[in-house]
Amino acid sequence: MREIVFDTETTGFKFSEGDRLVEIGCVEMVNRVETGRTFHAYYNPERSMPVEAFNVHGLSDAFLRDKPVFAAGVADFLDFIGDAPLIAHNASFDFGFINGELAACGFPPVCHRTRMIDTLQIARSRHPGAKHTLDALCSRFGVDRSHRVLHGALLDAQLLAQVYVELMGGRQIGLGLADDLPVAAAGPVVAVTPRTLRPPRIFAIPEGELAAHAAFMNGIPNSLWGPSRGAAASG
Repeated sequence: MREIVFDTETTGFKFSEGDRLVEIGCVEMVNRVETGRTFHAYYNPERSMPVEAFNVHGLSDAFLRDKPVFAAGVADFLDFIGDAPLIAHNASFDFGFINGELAACGFPPVCHRTRMIDTLQIARSRHPGAKHTLDALCSRFGVDRSHRVLHGALLDAQLLAQVYVELMGGRQIGLGLADDLPVAAAGPVVAVTPRTLRPPRIFAIPEGELAAHAAFMNGIPNSLWGPSRGAAASG
């Protein structure tokens, strides 16, 4: 089962009010194990960055000025995600921006009904009454976030991938604990050559060493195993 965990950074809260996508980070998972494949891109929003958004992710107008617009890299993004389910925290927010950008450059939307998995909703259903921010969930599950100073799409997607695995029961997937777990090939099948085991080697101790060891042990005064200790105990 191939899944994509992703996160976005934007200029604000609503695409419909002129905010734009500026960063996206994706992590590929197969059977809920990270494969090492990622997608990461910055985009020029063609508008100024509000100070409130800059304080969250640190992406300035100067940094984004020479980055491509979303339309220039949309094919690479769509090729990476394919038809896999898309996992995000508060996913309706991220889907809103992705589909807004797709529509703006003439592409059909990603269906949120069939492909969206929202870890915020999962966390709320499994841990009602607790805090459900990404930071809080990292703390709950012992996910190291010490290197997270500002929000970053790829870093947050990598953290969320670990949180998602824990929300779904940890690393037990694939161990035969459930009959309905989907299974998908993670890539080409690699042939494994069986190892040839060497016969065990027997190391015999020479009689001289055994006699020397016995003499040494018998020469230890008041030993727990010596005859003098046995005599004292019997007396």
